[in-house]
Amino acid sequence: MGAAVLRPFGRPATEPATATDESILADEPGGYPRLVSPAQPGLVVALDGPGSSGKSSVGAAAALRLGYRFCDTGLLYRAATWLALRRRVRADDPDALVALVTEIELVPDENGRLAHVSVDGVDVTADVHTPRVDDAVSAVSGVAELRAALLERQRALAAEPGGIVMAGRDIGTVVLPDADLKIFLDASVEERARRRAEERGVDPDGSDGRFILAKLRRRDALDSNRDVAPLRPAEDAIHIVTDGNTFDQTVEAVVATVRAAAASSAALAAGEAR
Repeated sequence: MGAAVLRPFGRPATEPATATDESILADEPGGYPRLVSPAQPGLVVALDGPGSSGKSSVGAAAALRLGYRFCDTGLLYRAATWLALRRRVRADDPDALVALVTEIELVPDENGRLAHVSVDGVDVTADVHTPRVDDAVSAVSGVAELRAALLERQRALAAEPGGIVMAGRDIGTVVLPDADLKIFLDASVEERARRRAEERGVDPDGSDGRFILAKLRRRDALDSNRDVAPLRPAEDAIHIVTDGNTFDQTVEAVVATVRAAAASSAALAAGEAR
């Protein structure tokens, strides 16, 4: 399998680094897990990418390797979409969509990663990853009022102590434009469609696989051309292309990129302290 392509736009690739131990976790007041006190120092990492690029699963695994917190912001929009479908709230009714936000909470998993979502205290993570939600989420997430309602919540999470990997579609461009590190995780639409088909147990080359490919192409077009927070890499993002990679190779690529940036930041800080 090919190694990950790591490159800032217009810059050469970087070399991978070595692995580190997973972080130790403890309980925080209120029952939420966190890194042991004091929180592990680290970078604020914006991890963006198109649908099925692996940003959620890769980001969560990389964060665990690094001892960072993790937040999958896409779950917020998927949960809002799922609720809107259940309540028959239309995408052209922004006030009603915004009202749904108060019922949605990101929930930490056993490792403290915000990779689950609940509505009224019920875990709906599996429910928000259905074809019906896939079809509707782009329209709902493109509503400016909804994005504004969720923006400060995302920024508040990033402002908490310790390093964090925050995954989404507009983290580096809108949510955290001053993030310490911005990564854009990408793969060809054919590769992403193959992965999604295999996740769902269908033949990538069959009719179901072709249908998934067509839907991903449509989602890419909608996300890239919407008026509010369109999908695009930040100008200073590191572009990681994962076609042909294993999951572990892609995780290592992200971890290596974060470690390199953290080392550079530490060296710069040490130089300024002299």
